[in-house]
This record gives sequence, structure tokens and C-alpha cells, in this order.
Amino acid sequence: MGEAQQQVFTELDAHWWDGGKVIKPGEPFETRQLDTPLDDMVRKHGGRRSETYTERKRGRYIKARPSPHKADDLAFDATIRAAAPFQRQREAIRKKENVAFAVRPEDFQKKVRVKKTGNLILFLVDGSWSMAVAERMQATKSAILSLLNDAYQRRDRVGLIVFQKDRATLVLAPTNSVLLAQRALADIPVGGKTPLAAGLKMAYEVITREKILHPDVQPLLILLTDGAGNVPMGNKPVKEEIKEMASLFAKEDIHSVVINMEAKAFDTGLAQELADMMGGVCYNLEEIKGETLYNTVQKEMRATAA
Repeated sequence: MGEAQQQVFTELDAHWWDGGKVIKPGEPFETRQLDTPLDDMVRKHGGRRSETYTERKRGRYIKARPSPHKADDLAFDATIRAAAPFQRQREAIRKKENVAFAVRPEDFQKKVRVKKTGNLILFLVDGSWSMAVAERMQATKSAILSLLNDAYQRRDRVGLIVFQKDRATLVLAPTNSVLLAQRALADIPVGGKTPLAAGLKMAYEVITREKILHPDVQPLLILLTDGAGNVPMGNKPVKEEIKEMASLFAKEDIHSVVINMEAKAFDTGLAQELADMMGGVCYNLEEIKGETLYNTVQKEMRATAA
């Protein structure tokens, strides 16, 4: 078990949630493969799930592009086709060089390859008490277990951060281990206030660390909240801290989804405002179930990264 996971279980063992109500996971359901078309992204290493362009000389050759005077990873078929129309004009060159077919550096075509990349799905869940919190937490746990079943033996990774009372806690460090997930998800409770800024800060730090450790990873943040944070991290006003943390996701172009857990009758637009600050999208799901949440994640993973 890694150091980060040990720290997570240590903190869980310390009962940081004393006084909360434990919500057990819902039943996991059969999942479908997440094939993510991230064609406008260029990766340096290979993954296993999302197909995307790669600069390495490994991967499936799908087409060619002009690469004048650069013979790196040359596409011979495309280069010959590019040179073919000029053979009559190059007759003198062919005779001089005693060749049947003359290829010039300006004809060079480079192979365009695709490989599979891994995904990181990070759930950031408001664990403070509300009318919908039990359904929210049960649905989230069920969806995480189901996504992990789908990610088994792949490079997809799933993580969970819960924020409540006066802190955010990394309950499940990014992993593709179903066993670790089951252990970490078993006894997460709900209750207390809403330290939203602290949750955003931890999510940003986790994603940043994952991108350093796994340069190929394509992160997706799923934030389940009503957007109403009421616990500051420091001396700044709560709203200012939330705006500052949220803007980091937009600045770093981290794909984010806010799922508004507030009932429509009481919705003040805070979740949508938060999504706008993060440069993400907002869904309103009043009666969220695990299958609905899974489908939402699947839809966003299929979206082309900006």
C-alpha cells in the first residue's frame, strides 16, 4: 500500500467524521466501456483507454502529414505519393542520380499515430448534511465501484474526496484497485458544514500530482454539491476563496462537471455559478441514482477535450 493510501486510512481510522451518519454504498451495476475521443491532444506516452494522438514512434499509423526536410518517422507510402506527380519535372535529376524515382526532402510525409491514454475520474463530494445527502453519497459510492469494475486491469484511475465539517479528506487516493475502493468507501458518513474551498483546493492538488506522476492522464473532475460553501480556509471571505480555487480549474483547462444537488424549488444558482467559474458544465439531478451518475460521467468522458 502506498504512502498516500496509508495516510488516507490513518485519517479514516481517526474518525474525523465523529457525529456523522454513515451511508453504505449502493449496489454496483454493470458498466460499459468509456472510449474517449481526445483527438486534439498530443501525448508523450501510451495509455490503454482513450485513443489520442502521440508523438512517439509507437502506435497505430492512421494517416500522414507533410513534414518537409524532416525524415523522422517517415511515412514511405505517403511520401512516394507526394513525389509521384513531379517525376516528369525531375527527369534530369533521375538521370543524374541514376534512380528510377526521385524523392526530394520537400516531399517527406510523417506518420500520424494514435495510442490509448488513461483517464482519471476524481469525485469531489459535498458530505455536509442536506435533504438529498443520503441519496447523493450512496449514488456516488455505487458509481465509483462500478467505474472501478470497468477500469480493472486498465490504466483508468478513480479517486474520491469528501469535504464536510472543517476539512476535505482524500478518502480514496486515485487507484484502479476495487479492493482498496471497497475498504475506503465502506463507512463514509455525512453531516456538518460545507468547506467547499478546501475541497476544491485538495482536488486541484490531487489532479496536479497525478498529471506529474502520469503525464498521459486525462482528468475529469465530478463535483457533487449545491455550491453553497460556508467554511473558509483562512482569513479571506468564503466566496472569494471559492472563486480563487475554482478559477484554477479553468486556468489549467481541467475538464470539470458540477452536479447540482439542490432541489429546483430551492435552487439559488450557486452550482451553475461555480461551474461557470471552473469553466465546466452543470447538471441538475434531483433524484440521482448510481446509473444516472455513471451515464453522466460517460457522456463527459466522451466529450472532446478543449
